[in-house]
Amino acid sequence: MLSFNQKTIKKNIHFEGIGLHTGKKVNIELIPAEPNHGIVFKRIDLKSKNLINADFNNVKSALLCTTLQNEYGVSVSTIEHLMGALFGEQIDNLLIKVDSQELPIMDGSAKKFIQEIRNSGIKNYDVSKRFIKVMKKIEYRSGSKFMSFEPLDNDLEINFEIIYKNKLIGSQKKETSLYKDNIDEIYNSRTFCLYEDIEKVKSMGLGIGGSLDNAVIVKDSEILNKDGLRYQDEFVKHKILDCMGDIALANFGFFGKIKCSQGGHKLTNEFLRKFFFDKKNYSIVEFKEKKVLNSPSFVKPLAATA
Repeated sequence: MLSFNQKTIKKNIHFEGIGLHTGKKVNIELIPAEPNHGIVFKRIDLKSKNLINADFNNVKSALLCTTLQNEYGVSVSTIEHLMGALFGEQIDNLLIKVDSQELPIMDGSAKKFIQEIRNSGIKNYDVSKRFIKVMKKIEYRSGSKFMSFEPLDNDLEINFEIIYKNKLIGSQKKETSLYKDNIDEIYNSRTFCLYEDIEKVKSMGLGIGGSLDNAVIVKDSEILNKDGLRYQDEFVKHKILDCMGDIALANFGFFGKIKCSQGGHKLTNEFLRKFFFDKKNYSIVEFKEKKVLNSPSFVKPLAATA
């Protein structure tokens, strides 16, 4: 359900696990924050210059995960699953303490994040939330990859398509409304990898912490994980989770329709930079009262700034 006010969590939440790419043990703590604080990471293994704002302009790398870096070169990576969970639950303000350079991969999905966030409870502030309203259709292409925003009133829809040569994955499409649909299956869908790509990924110094406990591995027409897939379309659902996590870095709610074909972290970040570069693409609206959707009296247009 669409929330009009800014949110945080009611109490601290602790997670521990390993980094998918570093293989290092890591602890994180989610701490409630005041209105207009935003989502901020704090590298507590470092004594200074250790705050990193969750902002698409701070994306340093999008190679197999999203990595944020502050002006001092301090980074935190694989933030997309937690950010997707926060975006879906419409949590705007949080301090995230982390004692390593990468967030824990957990089971490869956002399932555990969501469980603990909901167990904590959500605190609603009496402070209005701001939304980006897409004003015109804008498209971005990179080779065979495609992404677009289109206007849509009072909702955010994501329409995602993946196309793989692997016959088990093949072509999958999924459309979901973030404000109207139950998106638990999006949260629960795990990251995946082709078996033949594992050595290539590790040769790049990545995927060191990967295992059947935190990723779906596909070998030809077989799922190597003992329990198989959680859903027949788990692959495309996980891509929607990734997309949500990367869109969250805009630091606004969204009204619009996102279409994406064969996209990933890099495409989404490039698209956000293109979208926000031209202020004619969007307006910023703020909900001042809790009234029925589609009533124009409760939307206040603001200057288009990013």
